[in-house]
Amino acid sequence: MAMQLGYTMMTEQAGPKDLVRHVVGAEEVGFDFAVSSDHYFPWLAEMGHSPNAWVTLGAAAQATSRIPLMTYVTCPTFRYHPAVVAQQAATLQILSEGRFTLGLGAGENLSEHIVGGGWPPADVRHEMLVEAVHIIRDLFDGEGHTNVRGKHFDVESAKLWDLPETRVPIGIAVSGKQSCEIAGELGDVMVAVEPKAELGEYFDAAGGAGKPRIGQMPISFGTDRDAAVARAHELFRWFGFGWKVNAELPGPSAFDAAAQFVTPDDVAGSIPCGDDVEAVIEGAREFADAGFTHLALVQIGGDQQKPYLEWAERALMPAWREAFGA
Repeated sequence: MAMQLGYTMMTEQAGPKDLVRHVVGAEEVGFDFAVSSDHYFPWLAEMGHSPNAWVTLGAAAQATSRIPLMTYVTCPTFRYHPAVVAQQAATLQILSEGRFTLGLGAGENLSEHIVGGGWPPADVRHEMLVEAVHIIRDLFDGEGHTNVRGKHFDVESAKLWDLPETRVPIGIAVSGKQSCEIAGELGDVMVAVEPKAELGEYFDAAGGAGKPRIGQMPISFGTDRDAAVARAHELFRWFGFGWKVNAELPGPSAFDAAAQFVTPDDVAGSIPCGDDVEAVIEGAREFADAGFTHLALVQIGGDQQKPYLEWAERALMPAWREAFGA
């Protein structure tokens, strides 16, 4: 099954200038698309960064010319009002000349707690997301002014004065049946980080049949495998908790405490480490087999992007094209 290869601008592990340089490099070596995280905090203090994703993506749109860009993902319900997200997305679509996809999700306490108001349960967060997506879609329609008196959001006579020629596609992050139903009904793209075929099945049943599915997988490339494992443990030991946990923890210290018993061997067992191309292809094949059409790899280590891009062009991409035909 054809599956496109993506690059991840991991805002939690690099500053804005480096992120732009990295995505320019990804375009130059031939990645099919790029996604960007959107955080206020890094997962762990060791990661050391968290610049504003939207400003960085605006710079990336100007610095690149071909590679599609996407938020992976933005929460439109706490830090940002949905009307503001719609304006940001429309502007970025103009700047990128039609290369942008707006990836949305119900958020994580880690980055959304900063505005106060507590952290509601998942059902309420999904309810808020649905209301937000309707507002964003109405503003993208551009038909008159949008007025909303919602359960969670009010909108007073809003209108986007700069709408792109190409409507911004909306991706919605999923992790279970409820979110898949939301994505299938309201989204143009399914977003997920777990290669579970049932997610696509739920998505299809709710109206998502034939729509793209974009996954994400971390790797820790390096010619010294032990060093690559150590780096993955230092920066990504939180990764295996799953989204039911990751969405609830309030800050980097909480992730550090939760990961205190995660060993380097644990991390190496779930994240491809070293320079074995086949290990990456094997991990990616789980997503392809689960029906994903796109997979964005995350190279762990903000200072490890240049050698990763060189290796990707030389070794990974030929193997990827052979395995997945994209």
